[in-house]
Amino acid sequence: MKLATKIMIGLVTGALVGLFINLLIPSTFPFLDTYLFNPLGQTFLNLIKMLVVPIVFFSITLGVTGLGDPKKLGRIGLKTISFFMVTTAIAITIGLTLASIIKPGNVGEFQTEGVTFETKEAPSTAETLLNIIPANPIQAFVEGNMLQIIVFSLFIGLGITMLGKKADKLLEICEQGNELMMFLVHFVMKFAPYGTFGLIASAIGSQGLSAIKAMGLYMFVVLLTLFIHAVITYGSAIFFLGKYSPIKFFTKFAPVMVVGFSTSSSNATLPIAMETAQKELDVSESVSSFVQPLGATINMDGTAIMQGVATIFIAQVYHVDLTFMELVTVVLTAVLASIGTAGVPGVGLILLAMVLSSVNLPVAGIGLIIGIDRLLDMARTSVNIAGDATCALIVSETEKRRDLK
Repeated sequence: MKLATKIMIGLVTGALVGLFINLLIPSTFPFLDTYLFNPLGQTFLNLIKMLVVPIVFFSITLGVTGLGDPKKLGRIGLKTISFFMVTTAIAITIGLTLASIIKPGNVGEFQTEGVTFETKEAPSTAETLLNIIPANPIQAFVEGNMLQIIVFSLFIGLGITMLGKKADKLLEICEQGNELMMFLVHFVMKFAPYGTFGLIASAIGSQGLSAIKAMGLYMFVVLLTLFIHAVITYGSAIFFLGKYSPIKFFTKFAPVMVVGFSTSSSNATLPIAMETAQKELDVSESVSSFVQPLGATINMDGTAIMQGVATIFIAQVYHVDLTFMELVTVVLTAVLASIGTAGVPGVGLILLAMVLSSVNLPVAGIGLIIGIDRLLDMARTSVNIAGDATCALIVSETEKRRDLK
């Protein structure tokens, strides 16, 4: 049986078990979660996270040395960031549009009294850009600061390229390190079906149907928008820009999206996503090694969709009508803030707080949706990693066509 099938079985089984326990024997859930579901899920997550930092370092370094020409690196970087910013703007626009049409906040009465949410201050864009240069690379590795690790790896890769034969041994070490990490990814992925089972059972069992019923229409709008964005936006980009079949793309990348769904972490899914892009989608290793780690840090299409739908939902709950210019402000704020808060823990809710403040909506409204955010975060992650792979495929194909010319 293929690993993808085993992971899917783990996902479905975990969801059914979590739901069954929540509905019929909820008193046993804390015990099972503590001693079965959570240990299974966290063990798998920790195994994957253990590999993320070295994989990002080796892959970015080799990606830069593989590109060779600094001009080519700049061109690929410009394509990548432009793609992410455009698709983020499209994502939040779709979310705003569907939420305005379906009106999830106008269905039923929502208790707003006593609803609170403590906001965390996000760093400014300028501060984030300054902080991406690591004053202490070792500290960046210890803390798992992905932006700083990426920048440090870029410098190492450029240095190896410029030194040429003098750095052959160092390049060989990086290549061997990358091979070792890929071997370990294969080894860890054997545990994926069990880890997926534990993660999904824990998430579904803790949330249950009560939270889903109360926020059902809001969840429906978010999930519908995620589906439309993945199929229409990414599918069109893959077909027209990448000259590749969207059906083939999603068929081959589906197992990775399942892992992303269960882990709720783009970084944790990164090793599997890169290997699938390179082996299954024929994305060049140098492009994949640069684009996908960067996308795992700054690409936030799924989060942008949540912000768009949540903004309209909270406005409807509080009976506030947003003007067209305020909606434009929401789009611009979300796109620009997504760069300024890249790599910040809990970035989705920080971004949403910034967006709500930009149009004078009560930030406390986030308290209405935070209960089910864990479930929606799983779906958002699947879309985000699909966007990273889409960008890598398009950049790789356009570079191949350029080289042929």
